[in-house]
Amino acid sequence: MIRFLQTPGPIKKVVLGGLLVVICAAMVIVLVPGGILGDAFGFQNDLGQNVVAKVGSQEISVSEVQQQARNMGRQQFPRGLPQALMPFLVQRAADNLITEHAMLVEAQRVGLSVSNPELQDELQHGPMGPSLFPNGTFIGEQAYEDFVSQFSMSVPQFEQAVKDDLLRRKLMDMVTGSVVASPSELEQQFTKDNTKVKFEYAVLTVDQLKKQIHPTEAELKAFYDRNKQTYVNSIPEKRKVSYILVDTSKLASQVQVTPDDLQRYYNEHQDEYRVPEQVEVRHILIKTPPPGPDGKVDPKAMDAAKQKAEDILKQLHAGADFAKLAEKDSQDTASAKNGGSLGWIQRGQTVPEFEKVAFSLPKGSTSGIVQSSYGFHIIRVDNKQEAHLKPLSEVAAQITPLIAQDKAAQAAQNQAEKVESQARSQGMAKAAAENNLQLTNTDFVGRSDALPGMGQAPEFMDAVFSASQNQPPDLTNLRQGYVVYRVTGVQPPQTPTFEQIRARVESEFVNQQATSMLAQKTQELSDRARAMHDLKKAAKEAGATLKTSELVTRKDQVPDVGAMSGSASVAFTMKPGEISGPIDNGTDGAVLSVLDRQEPSAADFQKQKDQIREQVVQQKRDQMLELFIANLREQLQKSGKIQINQQVLKQLTTPHNEAS
Repeated sequence: MIRFLQTPGPIKKVVLGGLLVVICAAMVIVLVPGGILGDAFGFQNDLGQNVVAKVGSQEISVSEVQQQARNMGRQQFPRGLPQALMPFLVQRAADNLITEHAMLVEAQRVGLSVSNPELQDELQHGPMGPSLFPNGTFIGEQAYEDFVSQFSMSVPQFEQAVKDDLLRRKLMDMVTGSVVASPSELEQQFTKDNTKVKFEYAVLTVDQLKKQIHPTEAELKAFYDRNKQTYVNSIPEKRKVSYILVDTSKLASQVQVTPDDLQRYYNEHQDEYRVPEQVEVRHILIKTPPPGPDGKVDPKAMDAAKQKAEDILKQLHAGADFAKLAEKDSQDTASAKNGGSLGWIQRGQTVPEFEKVAFSLPKGSTSGIVQSSYGFHIIRVDNKQEAHLKPLSEVAAQITPLIAQDKAAQAAQNQAEKVESQARSQGMAKAAAENNLQLTNTDFVGRSDALPGMGQAPEFMDAVFSASQNQPPDLTNLRQGYVVYRVTGVQPPQTPTFEQIRARVESEFVNQQATSMLAQKTQELSDRARAMHDLKKAAKEAGATLKTSELVTRKDQVPDVGAMSGSASVAFTMKPGEISGPIDNGTDGAVLSVLDRQEPSAADFQKQKDQIREQVVQQKRDQMLELFIANLREQLQKSGKIQINQQVLKQLTTPHNEAS
């Protein structure tokens, strides 16, 4: 299935995020105002109810969007996704998928493509290589499938996703490849990043002002009435539910695995226990030089590489230690640190020239010079193993828990279906009693509440909040088994009275008043300081705290002022002695006066010139890509190549409780 992936070569650092490059790019794209799901794309269309969008000829299904949203949720909230955020993640997942497809449409339109050799090179030498080829050896078919499963994809889907990612990267490189930075741009950026300032600043805080606010009951009630719309249905819907849990793990302890079970499973899965012919090998690699601009390899450089390999071979013939020479001279850095060891390899895992020699050598012998597309190899066979079938006795311990798990799962399903049938005909209580299971009756619970016996169960809660009150008992599956349930009560969303949320109203009133006062008093502080040309005196009059910063750059943070890249960046435009206007970081207000300003030297610029060039070029590339995507979206919109099923999208992104 993946033989084209299984060729040896230098292995880089382990990075599982290779497939996330396009998602990062898509996130940049959808942050552009008027995103791809904006009103301009609200075409009338005849897309089916299971289709969220169509880009070119490719449809994006509801299940694709939901799966991507769940993946995003698991990555960002490993301890559990707050249910209220799911509509937002669904919207973002739809944005990402549409953007990815749009880039593919454009890449194909301009004639870009990805070949199988390019895919091979990416998987072998790209960021996922170390995970697939630890110590230079392929992890095996089953381990590869397990690796792919973490992306919630099949192997063909995964390999196509890698190709699509490469195609999008080609498009981005084509769009941004011509970007350069002028010397003046480099100097401006360097000066901006490395100028330092020191300043004194006066601080007023929201917390200080809150202590001065004492609202009357009439003011709070008036505030509640003015903002009543924001409190409508703010108490979310709750439901009562009766349920019977069928736990697979409890049934697993009752399952018996017989010798006949083991033999039957072994007979049906013998291919999984076949051990192919293998050899344990080491190699020393001297790379061949790459082709020049004309596509030809320098013959002198090729001769030099071969001569180096022959010199190493002579040392081996003279009795030198293979592992030590590999550590010292091999240019396959991944295997060199292990004495050249590639571990056990099977047929089909290496390039043909390497494989032919490795499998023909006797155990303990060393080859001559073997040339492949990677260079000149010297191969040593440390061990050999003939193809054979592992006996049942060797794999029984591995098989037993698999059979037990299958039996328990089947038993749980059978019991759950029986309980459901009995619950429908005899009632939930009798069904639970006849099967020695516990019936749980909850009080009113919300979507995110933990339930006895199952804890946080979002899949179950989705089913509960989709069911009708007092409908016949239903069955759904969970990670730990199955549950038969019935909704016995529904408490719709409610709008709280003033008395119910008086504390919240008071807190919001005080926060609003304090924030307004902060802006006013910080402006007054600035005006007074400028009028007196004395920040210290103005701060004392206003009851503000006066502090002094260290020398800082735009990358730094200053207590009570916040990031110097934010509103406080005005300090870098001021001369010593100047007093700023009001600076607001959300919870504090400040006014500052510059004490010292230091610009970087020309010598420092020369030392960091290359680094600055990379930074400036990348910034310009990002800007160009953003503009390109904006234009691409507009073109696809005008041509009708992006269609959004707004009705389906609205259903997916509308919270179950609209007001909450």
